Amino acid sequence: MVPGQMHVTGRRVNFAVSDNTAASGPDGPGSPPIWAVNIHGYFAGGTMYWRESADLAERFGWRVVNPCLPGFAGSDPLPGPSVGIGQLAAAVSEVLDHVGAGPCVVLGHSMGGAVAMALADSEPERVLGVIYRAGVATPAWRSRHGPVVGMVAPVAPDLAGIADLVAAVVLDFPDLLVGRRPGSTMRMTLPDARRNLLVTGRLVPIASMLLRLDLRDTVARVAGTGMPILPVWGCFDRVVPPATAAELGSLTQRRVVWVPGGHSWMLPRPQGQADVLRYLADGRAFRDEVTSRWRAMAPDAPAGRTGRVRRHLAALPATDQAS
Repeated sequence: MVPGQMHVTGRRVNFAVSDNTAASGPDGPGSPPIWAVNIHGYFAGGTMYWRESADLAERFGWRVVNPCLPGFAGSDPLPGPSVGIGQLAAAVSEVLDHVGAGPCVVLGHSMGGAVAMALADSEPERVLGVIYRAGVATPAWRSRHGPVVGMVAPVAPDLAGIADLVAAVVLDFPDLLVGRRPGSTMRMTLPDARRNLLVTGRLVPIASMLLRLDLRDTVARVAGTGMPILPVWGCFDRVVPPATAAELGSLTQRRVVWVPGGHSWMLPRPQGQADVLRYLADGRAFRDEVTSRWRAMAPDAPAGRTGRVRRHLAALPATDQAS
């Protein structure tokens, strides 16, 4: 993954692009590649997902983009006191325009899952499919239960849900220490986490927005268009628990794929997503749907820029694209 930086109306936006500039699409050499964009969760950043994106690029020949959403991991925040999920989706679209990306597979984790659905709804012509990973687009995750709620609710009922969510995040942390290279996982996660800690205050409006978010109508609308959707959840996820997976499955009529791990299972197991797409029936079916949609959408058609410009940019070294 080659880091880059762009400016939009004076705002700094950090991102990275995979360096497989010679990648080609499903129709072989000379055909435009399938692009993918990997959207991070809350209090995270694009760097945390670099190992996973590099693995997807290597295995499938996708050109993968990792944006750092406004306010996170060194990207400047959006102007104004409030932020909407549509604004975050538009910021992703700006990065895709900047790198000359064609139609994309959109991977969204947690908050990024909601951003992915908003992007698929607002710009379906640029989305090949959505890999929805423990997303917060639907509100069931805010209905908290369990011992922490039971202890806190009698004393501070308004804080019980938040206390349970914090406890779930803390309990999810040890999962980052498993996998083949736990030291590498920590090295990838700490830089973005440190940058976010320094600006915690400016991330509060986004947290407040997420706690009010309800995109059930958006999710149903995206699913109703026939958009390929692959829901993926960690078996031990307490941050966005199984009830939310059931809610998403009901709205989309898609079967949820369960994988080992907690909420952030893809960080210590960066090969996990590619394994789902290669070895599981639902993953292979999703890739087949994406390929069919890629052909139907005619990759030479505009997607923010003309196909000719996209092919020109794809031929440039990644360092040139990132400048």
